[in-house]
Amino acid sequence: MSLALSTDDLPSPESEAVAPEIAPAQFVRWFREVAPYVHAFRGKTFVVGFGGELVQAGVLNSLVQDLSLLNALGIRLVLVHGSRPQVNEQLRLKGFSHRFDRGVNVTDADALGCVKEAAGEILLDIEAAFSQGLPNTPMSHARMRVLTGNFVTARPVGVIDGVDYQHTGHVHKIDTEALRFVIDQGSIVLMSPLGFSPTGEAFSLSMEELATRIAVSLHAEKLIFLTESPGVHEDAEHIDTELARVDADALLAQNVLDADTAFYLEHLSRAVKQGVARAHLLPYALDGSILLEIFTHDGVGTMVVEDTLEDLRPATMDDVGAILQLIEPLELDGTLVPRGRKQIERDVETFWVAEHDGIIYGCVALYVWPEDRMAEVACLVVHPDWQGEGEGDKLLRHVEARARASGVKRLFVLTTRTSHWFIKRGFNPGSVADLPPSRRSQYNRARNSLVFVKRL
Repeated sequence: MSLALSTDDLPSPESEAVAPEIAPAQFVRWFREVAPYVHAFRGKTFVVGFGGELVQAGVLNSLVQDLSLLNALGIRLVLVHGSRPQVNEQLRLKGFSHRFDRGVNVTDADALGCVKEAAGEILLDIEAAFSQGLPNTPMSHARMRVLTGNFVTARPVGVIDGVDYQHTGHVHKIDTEALRFVIDQGSIVLMSPLGFSPTGEAFSLSMEELATRIAVSLHAEKLIFLTESPGVHEDAEHIDTELARVDADALLAQNVLDADTAFYLEHLSRAVKQGVARAHLLPYALDGSILLEIFTHDGVGTMVVEDTLEDLRPATMDDVGAILQLIEPLELDGTLVPRGRKQIERDVETFWVAEHDGIIYGCVALYVWPEDRMAEVACLVVHPDWQGEGEGDKLLRHVEARARASGVKRLFVLTTRTSHWFIKRGFNPGSVADLPPSRRSQYNRARNSLVFVKRL
């Protein structure tokens, strides 16, 4: 989730039919706003995992069209498919009572045969979908190279609590060098949930475990699961579009999520903890969900990030001097309201600082009005030498997570110079009337700051 663009901004077939004269302007504006993120993701690696349920639901072709577009934009793709419903159907047709569900299942010789048949069938379906090239379709002129291979070494689960899991395995090793070589050539790697031991035995693997391990081994920019789950619900009507890993882990510990969502969230959290930059849970039932997640600000699913940086910490009195040095140039040019040492010392507990090798290069303050369930972001500053690296976004994400943890529902900011920066990050224009009453009374009308509000 990267771009301050609502899905409402996208032209629909209905809007084109009613008012065709505005559709071109909408399209041009959208395309221009997407362009910076096309540049940002070019050359980055996305690992996309999806189960056999997606194939069963008949949405494989539309997903392949979206993935082909990402590939054409220079994004490196590794796809990992599952096959549980197809395996279960094979078992049913052959008269076996055994069924596969999420988690670790016993795979005997008969079940392994069904796993191989189902994986082979889905593999061919996916390759066929990528081979389309009909005129007047999104796949026209597409020349997709999809490669598979024995990139995964597996080991048996073994015997647990007296149960022999036979041909069920875990990922032992990923041939990262070979994977990198293939994706560096512009090919899409397609992986089935099977691995092989050095003795030549085949083992059934969990699609979720395999996708997570591959994303970690490749230091992927994104791990994306397309599932039946719409994401983590913030409330009855809304999806929590961004979760800090610590908050995701807290939700899992509380055992308040449905089984499917918890299962995927556990893998997302593990991936982020081990170095994957972003991990996403998306609903495959929503057409184009992977594009909406990547190229709209709020996205359509849940994204897990490693909220707290090693160098991001609460400010102390010892940091006051460094904070003053950061904000002084912006106070002098009128970007920030002058505060002075006494005010910073008084409010130091509201500040967070970003530090590297003993040098404080960023700060941000969060003032909370609990009775109004609102909070203000203030004094968000990054030293010029550190700008352009996303440090401002990290500081903002951090205070957003802190605000959510405090029960805040709306975040606001007052600014005279940086309105576009906040708009791109999901803030909407507001007014002085939107401020908490006590903050409203302190509003400096001579300064005439603009008010922007973001719903959390």
